[in-house]
Amino acid sequence: MDMPVNADVHCADGPCGRSIGVIIKPASQQVTHLVVKEKKTPNAKRLVPVDWVMETTPHLIHLRCTSDELPSMDNFIEPEYIMVWPYAFAPMQESQMVMIEHERVSQGELAVHRGASVEATDGHVGQVDEFLVDPADERVTHLVLREGHLWGQKDVTIPVSQIERIEANTVYLKLDKRNIEALPSVPVQR
Repeated sequence: MDMPVNADVHCADGPCGRSIGVIIKPASQQVTHLVVKEKKTPNAKRLVPVDWVMETTPHLIHLRCTSDELPSMDNFIEPEYIMVWPYAFAPMQESQMVMIEHERVSQGELAVHRGASVEATDGHVGQVDEFLVDPADERVTHLVLREGHLWGQKDVTIPVSQIERIEANTVYLKLDKRNIEALPSVPVQR
């Protein structure tokens, strides 16, 4: 199963949003959630359990839920409001508050977004484009680099076993650039 990021998302009753990321358990290499930005205002970002994904193509994800059920799913972004100078005991005004957004990810999981940096042992090699997921156990099998890498338009599929670690918005590989270039091309169904 191709788990595209930045793809249109359709609920059972029609278009409902766009995928903006995936949530992965690095220890088990399992995708647990898809992050969907709702089409309807206020364009909330929702955590959709991967069990709700019926099928995917490179540009489209079909969910089992309806567009009315999507807003009942957990928010991906949790806002925090902090007060800024000048401190006052009078009623707060909007200009005195700053909102900070936190991604809501369970302990032991990471949010990986399209465009996250990918680093080989000898430097930057590209950006995350999407993930290939085994539908039997929902484990990530490959990371796909498609744009911004050294090899032009060739799809570069990195086996997940070659990922050293994932931190913040960066994926670190166990391979150097020469070894990445020598990897066999794994066909990505689009």
